[in-house]
Amino acid sequence: MSIAEPALWQGLALLQHELLLFAGVFFLVGALDDLAVDAAWLWLRARGRAVTPRRSRASLAHRSLAGPVAVLIPAWREAAVIGQTIRHLLETWPQASLRLYVGCYRNDPATIGAAIAAARGDPRFRLVIHGREGPTTKADCLNRLFAALTLDEERSRQRFAMLVFHDAEDMVDAGALGLLDETIAAGADFVQLPVEPLVPRHRGWLARHIGAHYCEEFAEAHGKAMVVRDALGAGLPGAGVGCATSRRALDWLVARHVKGQGGETGAGLPFASDSLTEDYELGLAIAAEGGRCRFVRARGEDGRLIATRAFFPHRFDTVVRQKSRWVLGIALLGWDRVGWAGGLSEYWMRARDRRGPLTALVLLVGYALVVLTALMGLMIAFGLAEPPPLTPLLVAVLAANGAAFTWRIALRFAFTAREYGLVEGVWSVLRLPLANVIAIIAGRRAVFAYARTLRGGAAAWDKTEHDAHPTAAGRFGPARP
Repeated sequence: MSIAEPALWQGLALLQHELLLFAGVFFLVGALDDLAVDAAWLWLRARGRAVTPRRSRASLAHRSLAGPVAVLIPAWREAAVIGQTIRHLLETWPQASLRLYVGCYRNDPATIGAAIAAARGDPRFRLVIHGREGPTTKADCLNRLFAALTLDEERSRQRFAMLVFHDAEDMVDAGALGLLDETIAAGADFVQLPVEPLVPRHRGWLARHIGAHYCEEFAEAHGKAMVVRDALGAGLPGAGVGCATSRRALDWLVARHVKGQGGETGAGLPFASDSLTEDYELGLAIAAEGGRCRFVRARGEDGRLIATRAFFPHRFDTVVRQKSRWVLGIALLGWDRVGWAGGLSEYWMRARDRRGPLTALVLLVGYALVVLTALMGLMIAFGLAEPPPLTPLLVAVLAANGAAFTWRIALRFAFTAREYGLVEGVWSVLRLPLANVIAIIAGRRAVFAYARTLRGGAAAWDKTEHDAHPTAAGRFGPARP
């Protein structure tokens, strides 16, 4: 075909060139964005401001709390894990001034029964039954918990000093409550601790790696990006677990919603019930009201992070559902719900949060290029065509992307290996294609879901099912020094 079909070959060569240029430029823009965060983190490290301190878990666990603390856990169809979460939390955090509020739905008797059985009559446990049929949204369930909390405050004539947020599948850290209380008592209004996804070693090979691909994402995000964000003074996106707010911060959010809804009945609640990412919006909303936000990263004596641990989804479909919900709520609905505010650093961080759909598109183009280039390579190998020439601009773009990709892979390995060991560090690199495919499919699903919301579709709790808890013996490896 080198002579017989020149028009077809020229068309393929032109298509390859344009796709290479498109993908190369946008990959490079994203790489420069990441390199800016890397540079900021390295500068903080050089100045001693990004060093993770060592703290005594025992001292933090027995710290006298600055005031009463409420822990809020919304739950829908979590009978398989809620019991272990409640038992472990109440045993790990023994403080008498703690109150655990677990929100269940009236049409979910299995979760209600599991929660009551796990509490074993502990007076610190408070079961809250939602009057609506579930599921609504997580934000709506949190509003129900907040209503119960304020009623208890009125009855006892004592306000909570801090509210802590967790999910039904979490394994809390013994030092976490003391660290959160210490930071709130020092003047912070929102605090986020690291989240450490666990490698699901009890799963099959494929499920193990699908679930474990969260490890490298959180290792880098909570080991670098959030550290930089904290140092810049930008608003911190909450993870929904392992985070806490001052009591006054929730009052600010209540007042904000009352003002925004014109004082309507039911507006006096802190969360927007139609939000799909109320955790992400929580820290940003508090920052917008002038609150001080902190990301606190510390290690115990054993070298293990003081963090919230949990198994993340391990099935391909549930991973895509979860990530598409994140993209929908943060990158797409975030434009409408959170908007743009603050200084240059705030604009930068929010732009980073919202690049998910564009990243998915560029990744899709990149994989299409792999297929096209392989096809053209076969044609060249069989002598059907001559290799098309590359322009100097394209060569420069490809070289820059190659260098940036090498740097990105090195950091991915380093951050993962630090928390999970050398073997998982290597796997984190090998899992990169899997993570990219998930991102592409989740981005597409999020865009279609966003289109449905524009047509008036209602928000729903598209939650992930959980069937295993980390407290089960042998479910996670030993701490690394």
